Amino acid sequence: MGTKEIKVYNTMSRKKETFVPLQEGKVSIYVCGVTPYNHPHIGNARPFVTWDVIHRFFEHEGYDVTHVQNFTDVDDKIINTANAEGVLWSDICGRYIKSYFEVMDQLNVRRVQVYPRVSEHIPDIIRTARALIDNGLAYVVGGDVYYSVEKFPRYGMLSGRELSDMMAGARVDVDERKRNPMDFALWKAAKPGEPAWDSPWGKGRPGWHIECSTMSMKYLGRTFDLHGGGSDLIFPHHENEIAQSEGATGFHPFVRYWMHNGFITVNEEKMSKSLGNFFTVKDILEHFDAETLRFFIVSTHYRSPLDFSDQRLKEAGAALQRLRTARENLDALGRVISCGPSEYSLTVRPKVAELREAFMDAMRDDFNTALAISHWFALAKEINIYKAKVDGGEERPDGKLLDMMEKTFDEFAFIIGVLEQHTAEGNGAAGLEGKLMEILIGLRQEARKAKNYAQADAIRDKLAAAGVVIEDTPQGPKWKRQ
Repeated sequence: MGTKEIKVYNTMSRKKETFVPLQEGKVSIYVCGVTPYNHPHIGNARPFVTWDVIHRFFEHEGYDVTHVQNFTDVDDKIINTANAEGVLWSDICGRYIKSYFEVMDQLNVRRVQVYPRVSEHIPDIIRTARALIDNGLAYVVGGDVYYSVEKFPRYGMLSGRELSDMMAGARVDVDERKRNPMDFALWKAAKPGEPAWDSPWGKGRPGWHIECSTMSMKYLGRTFDLHGGGSDLIFPHHENEIAQSEGATGFHPFVRYWMHNGFITVNEEKMSKSLGNFFTVKDILEHFDAETLRFFIVSTHYRSPLDFSDQRLKEAGAALQRLRTARENLDALGRVISCGPSEYSLTVRPKVAELREAFMDAMRDDFNTALAISHWFALAKEINIYKAKVDGGEERPDGKLLDMMEKTFDEFAFIIGVLEQHTAEGNGAAGLEGKLMEILIGLRQEARKAKNYAQADAIRDKLAAAGVVIEDTPQGPKWKRQ
């Protein structure tokens, strides 16, 4: 575990709190997933990229992370899509779950441990509904089961709403069979053309909210650390989850820290199909590369609104290229024989250490990726200045400084989740190649110093035959592939 505390903004308390896990060294996370009736859109991408970064940072800090994310594969939208196409609801789910993984893989969103589906947890959901009936918090009306919100005193705490105000604003055309207009369905009686399962109340299917209560508790227990999702889920979905989960188990709190990401707008307007500004990730990736889209998402703090536009994506791409150039400069510096420290390099070493700590402090402060990335650019600037000094003959590479720069850059890349392919190559085969080249060039230099020019030339010629060119420069020997 990192020695410094992590602060998270808890939607329930409306303030930042010091993160204290339920179990020392472990973090349990549940994030509401997609309803697979269409290709994932940009609004879907934001929470999953966000939670991927949060997951990565907890891992970086030494925590063992258990991360669960559901698929709502029983839903009105899926049923309507299936009926419109004349196919099975399960065919629609299979198609768009596959699409989800395809685009999230492109966005470098790593797989979580468990992806539970509603259709695979019907018996568990029925048990939760029965527990709520037994505890006097739910009632049966004709094959439907409703939750009685008046029976749960804490209803409205997450969203900051008063039940009396919610009732006053309720629509007049609500189901008259409900005891309160705000009561919500735990189980719905079967209708023609819908998937249905046997239950103590007759054939039917689960309501929307009960699935997440049931599946989160099944895999993480009656209380767990972090629950995430978009701000649009605070009410009613997450409010209802709390009522169901705590009502079924009698245990409080269901979740220790509630975290919600901000909305996405498109050209400063709410995204909607009716406005014609609805963009799937698949569509966006036809025009912009996936790393640029991911970098665009994480360049804004997760709780802030994020405005999507072609111009902002282009700006994100240009910014990412600056980091990519700095990484290429590091690679070039690594191909020059390292020397000891200089007066200048000794002043840069503590700067790199300070930038690393500043990046980590930003991440520890409610995962402030926007501020963290600003420190990454500051590191890139130091790399570029140093490269220019080496190229200009003012400096010769300080091996320890280069090692610090590379390790720090690669740490940032892992946490943010961009330029990872480059760093993975650097730490793998290409990294080994660089070390071997340093040894061979070192042997050639020793041969030259000993005036054993035949051996020095032989090393150079053999490297040339292998497709590697040695260039003797004022800053020392450099190598490159032919």
